[in-house]
Amino acid sequence: MLKIVCGEKPLSHRFQNIQSRLQSRNVTICGHRTSLRLEGDVWSALEEICIRENKSVHAVCELIEERRVGSSRTAAVRAYILTYFRAAASESGHVQAGHGSMKQVKNQAPASDQTCVNTEIRVNL
Repeated sequence: MLKIVCGEKPLSHRFQNIQSRLQSRNVTICGHRTSLRLEGDVWSALEEICIRENKSVHAVCELIEERRVGSSRTAAVRAYILTYFRAAASESGHVQAGHGSMKQVKNQAPASDQTCVNTEIRVNL
């Protein structure tokens, strides 16, 4: 079992630096330049998708924009990235990627001399 314990700082102090973690980048969508503010890891995930699909960031953002309904662009980009990687992690995604079924992947994993151990992680935000 994994247990995460937060420090004693008040909630307002825990999240005060979250804005500074956002990175703004310009993208061109349907011929119009716009900016998106996303976390660095989200930009990295988007770039990884672009490499895998052999598309530019602009082309992928345009695809997302064409299908966006009732949400902000940044929310649509985050949702697309999550959906993309969840599909890749699905049973059919594993088979299509050539990894075999999840059962085969589990059987090929190296055996551990330990089973699940109770672990506590302290997070001071």
